[in-house]
Amino acid sequence: MSELAVGDAAPDFSMPASGGRTVSRDALKGSPFLLYFYPKADTPGCTTQACGIQEALPALGGVGGKTGLTVIGVSPDKMPPIEKFAAKFGLTFPLASDAEKTTAEAYGVWVEKSMYGRTYMGMERSSFLVGADGLIKAIWRKVKPATHAAQVIEAARAL
Repeated sequence: MSELAVGDAAPDFSMPASGGRTVSRDALKGSPFLLYFYPKADTPGCTTQACGIQEALPALGGVGGKTGLTVIGVSPDKMPPIEKFAAKFGLTFPLASDAEKTTAEAYGVWVEKSMYGRTYMGMERSSFLVGADGLIKAIWRKVKPATHAAQVIEAARAL
C-alpha cells in the first residue's frame, strides 16, 4: 500500500475508546476530525501531547469549540491502561485502542523503529486531519508533542 497523502480518502476504522465509547469513521461522516496516533499511554511524550490537545479543545472542538473538530487519540494499548491514562490526566476526548494495529497499518503508522541499536515495530507519532468530506487535509509525521496542538489549531481553522 502506498503512503497516504493530503487529498486521499481517510481509511475506515472502528475502535473501542475511553469512557465506554466506540469511535468510527462512519460515525464521523460529515464532520471534521483529527486522528492522532501515539506510542504508549502515560509515557512522558504521550502525556505532553495528550494534555496539550486537551488544553486546545476549546479552540478545536468539544463543547462550544470553534472548529467543531472531533479529536481521537489512538494507541496500540489495550483499554485498561488507556482508561487509566484518560482518568489520571482528565482527558475528555476519546482515546482509542488499536491493539490489533489494523487502523495504524491502514494509516501507515505501524512502522519499524530503532532504539539503542534494537529494531522493533511500533507506533509512529503521527496525526491526520480529515475534513467533513472524508478527505485528508493535513498530515503530520514524527510529531513533536509540545508543539503539535498549535499546529492542529492553525490547520483546523483553515477547514
